[in-house]
Amino acid sequence: MPDSRLAKQLAFLMEADALKGVLRQSPIADGSRRENSAEHSWHLALFAMTLAADHPEVNPSRAIAMLLLHDLVEIDAGDNPFHGTVDAAKQAQAEARAADRLFGLLPNDLRDQYLALWQEFEASESRDAQFAKALDRLQPLLLNTTNAGGTWNENHVTQDQVHTRYGPVIERGSPDWWAHAKALVAEHFGPTKNGTRP
Repeated sequence: MPDSRLAKQLAFLMEADALKGVLRQSPIADGSRRENSAEHSWHLALFAMTLAADHPEVNPSRAIAMLLLHDLVEIDAGDNPFHGTVDAAKQAQAEARAADRLFGLLPNDLRDQYLALWQEFEASESRDAQFAKALDRLQPLLLNTTNAGGTWNENHVTQDQVHTRYGPVIERGSPDWWAHAKALVAEHFGPTKNGTRP
């Protein structure tokens, strides 16, 4: 029964397994290897479960759903390195096509639900999406500070660039998170000259 509801659900779930093969730039906390996008999504869902208790304005189930779905498009569109140079418009188009294909594997009701959650995360206008998007910035920042700079060193990222690229999104999700993260960033970079390590 290839067109049954269950067959469509299982086809989507098996397609989602490909996210385990998409490598990110961020190292895992022990520095032994790079994380994959499926691990990143799981870790973010755990961040949301753990930190949502202090944010009663957030619906944790919706935030977790967004975080589990947000990077599935990388199966087709690839990971967009945060510190790389990429045509944002072309990447957005590729990700939208990927969302249509991947969520299109599902029965129509789930397709519409998942696509709407993915689009909400991308737009980052709702409180749930802002919370989720902030975690998507906070987690790699923590991995980089845990790994003595990690990908920041590889990409010659300055302290000012960290503040610009991570700060506004994290702070919009939680000023407390950004205050904590900013202190870790300052500790990592230490005394600076033009925002770079001496």
